[in-house]
Amino acid sequence: MDYGKTLNLLQTDFPMRGNLPQAEPKMQARWEAEDIYAKVQESRKGREKFILHDGPPYANGDIHIGHALNKVLKDIIVRFKTLQGYDAPYVPGWDTHGLPIEQVITNSGKVDRKKMTVPEFRQYCAEYALQSVEKQKSQFQRLGIRGDFKNPYITLQPEYEAQQIRVFGTMVQRGYIYKGLKPVYWSPSSESALAEAEIEYKEKTSTSIYVAFPVKDGKGKLPQDAAIVIWTTTPWTLSLIHI
Repeated sequence: MDYGKTLNLLQTDFPMRGNLPQAEPKMQARWEAEDIYAKVQESRKGREKFILHDGPPYANGDIHIGHALNKVLKDIIVRFKTLQGYDAPYVPGWDTHGLPIEQVITNSGKVDRKKMTVPEFRQYCAEYALQSVEKQKSQFQRLGIRGDFKNPYITLQPEYEAQQIRVFGTMVQRGYIYKGLKPVYWSPSSESALAEAEIEYKEKTSTSIYVAFPVKDGKGKLPQDAAIVIWTTTPWTLSLIHI
């Protein structure tokens, strides 16, 4: 007997299975067609603002689980604040400057940086970064992130760079910028300075010895049998010491 037929269950058009791999893209396509983000922002126009400044991801490939966790948590916060009645816009952005993009292109073997002019290589890097932006944009939208993906900020955009120069100019005028000397880490392979956070140290065990050098003449200040003890991890250099 089919006992399910003996139960007084509610009748609904909802499918028994979520079938999310097929259902989610359709739902997201509807959100995009209806421009849900713009409608939500219009409904909160004039309300008190809540701004979440989202640090941009780096545009050098596909997103990973760290990107997903970061974006989903921030999306929850922005939506929650919207439901509380705030005008909570979310403008996504991308960091498109820096050494990792150069390294990806150089390591791909598709171009020889040494045979290109600096402007040519920078243009190649910019094209790669913009491709990564579009790829990550679609992946974030696939996660269901709601935001103004039609108008993101991208750090290589001239207007963004111009604003950074204005800020730097203001810092110069206020005396915050100075020129000085400071030791930095340098990578011969990357031909670039490295941040301290990028340095990885290798554990190494070195042979070391203690050596006692007898004092020949203590000048009356040291006992007759006194010795000076040294410690070294380069014992082979002891042969160079003239006693």
